[in-house]
Amino acid sequence: MLRELDIKNFAIIDNLTVSFTEGLTVLTGETGAGKSIIIDAVNLLAGGRGSQEFIRHGASKAEIEGLFSIDDPKHPVFRKMEEIGIDFSEGDVLLRRELNDKGKNVCRINGKLVTISILREVGGALIDIHGQHETQELMDEKRHLHLLDQYSGKSLSKAKASYANTYEKYTKLKREFSSYNENEQQIAQRIDLLTFQLREIEAAELIAGEEEELALERKKLQNFNKIYESVSAAHEAIQGESKGLDWVGSAMSELEHAASVDETYQSHSEMVSGAFYQLQDTATEIKRMLDDMEFDPARLNEIEQRLAAIQSLKRKYGASVEDILIYQETQTDELDKLLNRDQRLQLDQQKLKELKEDLKIDAEELTLLRKKAASRLSKDIMEQLRELHMGKASFEVVFEPFAPGKFDRNGGDSIAFHISTNLGEPLKPLTKVASGGELSRMMLALKTIFSKHQGITSIIFDEVDTGVSGRVAQAIAEKIAAISVHSQVLCISHLPQVAAMADQHLFIEKRIEKKRTITAVHELDGRERTEEMSRMLSGAEITELTLQHADELLKLAKDRKLAMR
Repeated sequence: MLRELDIKNFAIIDNLTVSFTEGLTVLTGETGAGKSIIIDAVNLLAGGRGSQEFIRHGASKAEIEGLFSIDDPKHPVFRKMEEIGIDFSEGDVLLRRELNDKGKNVCRINGKLVTISILREVGGALIDIHGQHETQELMDEKRHLHLLDQYSGKSLSKAKASYANTYEKYTKLKREFSSYNENEQQIAQRIDLLTFQLREIEAAELIAGEEEELALERKKLQNFNKIYESVSAAHEAIQGESKGLDWVGSAMSELEHAASVDETYQSHSEMVSGAFYQLQDTATEIKRMLDDMEFDPARLNEIEQRLAAIQSLKRKYGASVEDILIYQETQTDELDKLLNRDQRLQLDQQKLKELKEDLKIDAEELTLLRKKAASRLSKDIMEQLRELHMGKASFEVVFEPFAPGKFDRNGGDSIAFHISTNLGEPLKPLTKVASGGELSRMMLALKTIFSKHQGITSIIFDEVDTGVSGRVAQAIAEKIAAISVHSQVLCISHLPQVAAMADQHLFIEKRIEKKRTITAVHELDGRERTEEMSRMLSGAEITELTLQHADELLKLAKDRKLAMR
């Protein structure tokens, strides 16, 4: 559930902190008081589109932070967070988003900086926002299959995974098969190009690591004179007349004489003696190296040409010799496939045929499971619609098979929700016949069914009850309350029937402070709540009669909630 929401410098909100409870929270207040602004802020936490226009006038950035508490350690959001390396040991999820006046977004989850797409993925697993104009899933037939699969739950997951695996293999092989079946001219041109490239690489006889070795050798040759002079000077300093070795030899003799008289100097004598002989050996080795040193301009030229040839190949085939060798391997494989394409075509054609048959079997299994789920969904929807006073409506999930042999990533057919809202009328696509009020009730019916299985911690309704009244309003209120049994629900409403069912009632109002308009939130209870309910019933003036009606409505709502839970 969303436990706490903190908003700073967002629209007309200066600094606002709201704590929420479990169950149903209703937000009421005059039109324009800022109720929808609070929902907009929550929507940003779910990865919704941000805009500089959201930033309060005079501020450099807007900040929104939401703390969610999740009791279920197996909640899908934890798996997502684990994948991206975010700690969740406390079972809490803190979403934070900042919008600055430069148009940039800063998003964090439990303090870790994340991209907007990751925030959207995690936020979408926690928050489901449904507004009075947000019926895209119902109005888009492409989404109907998703809703049906969501309803099917685990019973369909294994079959979907099997189908997806087969479909991926089939489409990959089909693409390869199509590439082999290109026209002969293109294939011939490709063979010529690959043959030329491979001959050029093979002729170079590249060896992994040789470029580094050649570069080191070139460096030595380019600096031959400096090296020779330095080594010669070192040898002269050690071996030259009256130079290092002679002086160390003198020191060795003197210390040997001293040690023969006083053993205190024995260890020092041995150390200097060892150093003398080491220097003598080193001088001999340096002299040998000097005698062997010889500048070879032809070798330097050979290295330069070899490195230039490697650089030319790198420009064409890879950033390093190793990359070129990998490229050579992949292109050799492709050339082999093209040269032996007739044989490969036969093999792939047979394999395609086998995969297509497997795909057909998996697709038929999917369809069978979906039809069983569709039958259950239709019954559940009808039951919900009856409770929402659409008892004469008929609902059906219509399957439309693809042409024989045709499949997509979801299976071998498409589906659409069909409905008849009046007795005796034929079933027609929901997207073409349902009114706004009917769509709202359809969405509520679906939310009631899915809220038990979705795992969404917070469902938000933004004035979904607009345009209804009377017994339909009461039915919608009870349906929203029923959804809140399984998920926390935040609801903006102008209906007293919905407000009466609330476990928490928040009143939103605009105030003027220091010549600026701000939005304030006040939790109502007792007499204050009765008065707000009275205002919602009467529209403006509060009377003893409207207060009595409000009290009665609250008592009835309390009894209905007890019956639900």
